[in-house]
Amino acid sequence: MIVDRQGRRFRNLRISLTAACNYACTYCVADGKRLVAAEDELSADALARAVAYLIEAAGIERLRITGGEPLVSPRLEPFLQQVAGLGLQDISLTTNGQLLSRKLPALLACGIKRLNVSLDTLDPLAFRRIARGGDLSTVLAGLQDAREAGLNIKLNMVPLRGQNLDQVLPLLDYCLERGFELRFIELMRMGHLARDPQGFQRQFVGLDELLAVIGARYEYQQADAPQDATALRYEIPGRGFFGVIANESVPFCRSCSRLRLSSTGWLHGCLSSSNRHFIGDLLDKPRHQALPALQRLLVRALGDKQELAFSGGVTVMKIIGG
Repeated sequence: MIVDRQGRRFRNLRISLTAACNYACTYCVADGKRLVAAEDELSADALARAVAYLIEAAGIERLRITGGEPLVSPRLEPFLQQVAGLGLQDISLTTNGQLLSRKLPALLACGIKRLNVSLDTLDPLAFRRIARGGDLSTVLAGLQDAREAGLNIKLNMVPLRGQNLDQVLPLLDYCLERGFELRFIELMRMGHLARDPQGFQRQFVGLDELLAVIGARYEYQQADAPQDATALRYEIPGRGFFGVIANESVPFCRSCSRLRLSSTGWLHGCLSSSNRHFIGDLLDKPRHQALPALQRLLVRALGDKQELAFSGGVTVMKIIGG
């Protein structure tokens, strides 16, 4: 097992199935252009083999499938079918929900029980302005279908000053009424925002301001969360829960257990680091050759983690998943 001097190790793998996305959200890409799949993205077989090797080499316990938008990838179903048999404690998926109704039968057939759905507003005009793609009513219909199918659902919202701050309470009400858990994600200094500190500060909404907005309507209390959780979790007694991923206000780097794998075979140990480690060439090697080489790369990836707090990174989030 690979452990650093702070006692951190990799438990959670987030794998970007594709960089392609049918949205071009303002906080993710600057120019409004949708990202397309790279020509050198790994096959479903190779990605599944990477997961299997990482389980053995690093002790990965939980898998989150991300993108881009994973539901646009033709590799989704064959990949899910293979990783479902690897003995992971949990497999979940993050999606923007645009194709959720259409892909729901495949997700259920492969044993997916948990979804994180990105949704920044319930206002159709604001939705189009922020996502620069998609259709709100289609996402809401997908959420209803997933709820009726019994999936555990969390919604992810990025509050942005001047764009959707007025949607904090409407989205919270929407989630409480349906048994969803809403996660507010503080804007991250990633990609173009890392190079535009003034633009970042203009839009940033922090933990204290969010809690003040919520506290004006609801009484809440802090709830327990796993030791390596990214979110501060709160309970509104008798109604439900919400969380805040306060990467700027209350950094969680000291307990981070996350490892990311891009669709093109690059390991990222930390979002704040520009370092990356290629494992694509290891996936064609026999296990006895691949695992020692992979463990050496994992030591380096773990060493990339920040000790105290997220400091920003120029990597575009869509490339390595949320």
